[in-house]
Amino acid sequence: MDQHVVIAGGGPVGLWLAAELLRGGVAATVVEQRQEIDRRSKALTVHPRTIEVLASRGVHQEFLDEGLPIPGGHFAVLDDRLDFRVLDTPFPFTLAVPQARTEALLEAGATRLGARILRGHRVTGFTEHSDGVTVNVEGPQGPYGMRADHLVGCDGSRSTVRTAAGIDFPGTPSTVFGWLGDVTLDQPPRPGYSTFGPRGGLLAAPLPDGRHRIVGISPDSLTTDRPGDLTLDELRARTLAITGTDFAMRDPAWLSRFGNATRLAARYRSGRVLLAGDAAHQHFPAGGVGMNVGIQDAHNLGWKLAATLTGRAPDNLLDTYHLERHPVGAQLAEHSRAQTALMAAFTPENLALRSFLGAMIADRPEFNRDLAERLSALAVSYPPADPDAHPLVGTRAPDLSFAGSDGGLFAQLRADAHLLLLLSPGLATAAVPGPGLTVRTATLHRPPARWATVRAALIRPDGHVAWATTAPEGDEGVAAVRRALAAAVPAHGTDGPRDHAG
Repeated sequence: MDQHVVIAGGGPVGLWLAAELLRGGVAATVVEQRQEIDRRSKALTVHPRTIEVLASRGVHQEFLDEGLPIPGGHFAVLDDRLDFRVLDTPFPFTLAVPQARTEALLEAGATRLGARILRGHRVTGFTEHSDGVTVNVEGPQGPYGMRADHLVGCDGSRSTVRTAAGIDFPGTPSTVFGWLGDVTLDQPPRPGYSTFGPRGGLLAAPLPDGRHRIVGISPDSLTTDRPGDLTLDELRARTLAITGTDFAMRDPAWLSRFGNATRLAARYRSGRVLLAGDAAHQHFPAGGVGMNVGIQDAHNLGWKLAATLTGRAPDNLLDTYHLERHPVGAQLAEHSRAQTALMAAFTPENLALRSFLGAMIADRPEFNRDLAERLSALAVSYPPADPDAHPLVGTRAPDLSFAGSDGGLFAQLRADAHLLLLLSPGLATAAVPGPGLTVRTATLHRPPARWATVRAALIRPDGHVAWATTAPEGDEGVAAVRRALAAAVPAHGTDGPRDHAG
């Protein structure tokens, strides 16, 4: 692997990006200033789309084995929770997995693939050249430089890489400060407990180590001045005021506050420097989506960066990273602000609005499903450049089932290749496997309605549809497939027909 990418930040986003690059044939070095994984887990929730991402690389089972499945999620801690069981996914639930454990699993996976992980080192800046970047690093033995083809900042909301690249991070400062504590509860509430009223809102989530996470917000949380450190006595008093009990809490493992500062990087790419995760977007941690969106950023970027560096795609493919993921970051900011508005007002009018929206979730299945798809990221779609493209183009491909096969679509996806599905026998000679392309000739088993008439589809390495057609069999259909391949997989040759059944 002659190509090399340096990743600043060894959290879940940087670790997943490193693994994706290595799967795509590019060496990756992760530079992380922490000496070891932080045991204070900011993120607890793995959403359905992230589980699908893991499944597309065959590494989801260890998360399923360790995580606690929860068949729903909350929107602004409304009394009526979203029902994820209606979602079109093999994983209609969230997984409760502490971020520390997520990082450990992702680090082990990246290391197995050959990632170089430098703990106790930190990126301090860089110099960009026409053929690469020199990354400035401060290590235990002093400063040094590291050459790379690209540098990716996965180094959090205070990103050194973003600042050094001169990328603006516009937005709004915090006006609300929530609070949380990971504590032992001798008198714990029922699973999934949450409450909201004039005195504040609070939810309690069980942790795998036997503790509970208490998360809350109260009227005096509305301030632009960051309060001092949270204490156990304060957490106990706030919990008692909101719920009427302190659940006999003791032995805190972590006490913290968090604000609603909301910012979005003006650009996700500047030359050979790119941003992902919290370095690109900062928001109130409503719904537990932050880490998930970051991993999905890395999933979008990884295959594109690897394809570019290995010659399977032109450099302008990297421009689509910003074009596709920046709008997702904007939607994340909008959704988080909307939830914050519902959680940071305690007037009778806001309580009535919360009651109204909760009833909509409970009584209107289509409303529940729409919110659940948005929160879980299953609804993310990338608008095609061609307005006449098939309606499936840009959407996430579901885990399609194939006749006579035990495995679904996710098991067919690879980080280093598009997947061409030939769903009609008359198209079997349309393409031959080659660089950047795998081919599967098959018949769909009980296809979703939107897929029922599709005769061929090209699926990107990240699981989104690059092209689809309902063209008839024969020469016209074969020609359509070859035109699509020439546009989407330029490194793949289509010299002549050859039968291939995946």
